[in-house]
Amino acid sequence: MKRIAICLGVVLLLISAVGIRSASSQIINGAYKRSDTFQKKPMPLPMVREADVFWSKMVWRIIDLREKMNQPLYYPTAPVDGLTSLPALLLRGIQTGQLTAYDARNDDDFKTPLTLAEVKEAFGAETRTREVRNFETGEMELRTIEGEIRLEEVKQFMIKEEWYFDKQNSRLQVRIVGICPIQEFYREEIEDSPVQRRRVFWIYYPEARELLAAHEVFNPYNDSRRMSFDDLFIKRYFNSYIVQESNVQNNRLISQYLQGKNAMLESKRIEEKIFNFEQDLWEY
Repeated sequence: MKRIAICLGVVLLLISAVGIRSASSQIINGAYKRSDTFQKKPMPLPMVREADVFWSKMVWRIIDLREKMNQPLYYPTAPVDGLTSLPALLLRGIQTGQLTAYDARNDDDFKTPLTLAEVKEAFGAETRTREVRNFETGEMELRTIEGEIRLEEVKQFMIKEEWYFDKQNSRLQVRIVGICPIQEFYREEIEDSPVQRRRVFWIYYPEARELLAAHEVFNPYNDSRRMSFDDLFIKRYFNSYIVQESNVQNNRLISQYLQGKNAMLESKRIEEKIFNFEQDLWEY
């Protein structure tokens, strides 16, 4: 019996030694093993019935990525530790077929899908033929220049969202409908040209939620409490201002009838009107 007990003890020691060795051979980039974010799913949202909505308003917002609160959407400009920027993530989704890009030149109703080549063209990254000087011969010659998508030029995002009052739970709620990157660039053919802005493409947000939920956003305050891109939008962890609301004048932009300080005040007025709608329903 003693020999059996000794043999069992030796076997257990060998098994534990192998386990320790295999555990120590695993490389963990940090103090603990982090869960695989690619397996995360978007937070489920409650179903909304048309019969329960007795008021709604469609608004368009601008998220400026140069604002400090919005910088996690812009950085990192190159992938770092599994993190990526929102422009790069949306473009990757289009390239892999997970997302469908829609034309942003005419409307935002997600009616006209774009191919990857058309997305590059919308970025101004199409292949061009230019006349350049050959420094060896001194003569002008035609040269084909491959276009390049410059994601660092995406400095803003436009968000299309609908605010609605749900009488089922007596709450004012909001759903993001679409998201559109806005590119800022200079015209190369014009010297000292002013900054040009253009909407590149629209993404239908409900379609993008699964991809956004599987990628984390950098948290400047705590590395162990990072949220996904979807969490950031659903929980409204961004700063923005309204540039358009649904109106009888063909949904015109605020900039079409007001400028400067007056446009800012108009944006605030629309924001307060939406907020006060819910407050005015109650008596205190």
